Amino acid sequence: MEAGEFPPGSRLPSRRELTEHYGVTEPVIDRAMQNLRAKGITETLPGVGVYVRER
Repeated sequence: MEAGEFPPGSRLPSRRELTEHYGVTEPVIDRAMQNLRAKGITETLPGVGVYVRER
């Protein structure tokens, strides 16, 4: 995200799309998403999706 692939305010792709794009397993994506959320980089809107937070 700091590389600018997903700018602030953008919605992240689904877990399935991320696993296919990056060629990793779902647990890897889950861990990465937990880390991003813990660092305050993303926010989850229930029923809507995961978004990159504005700085």
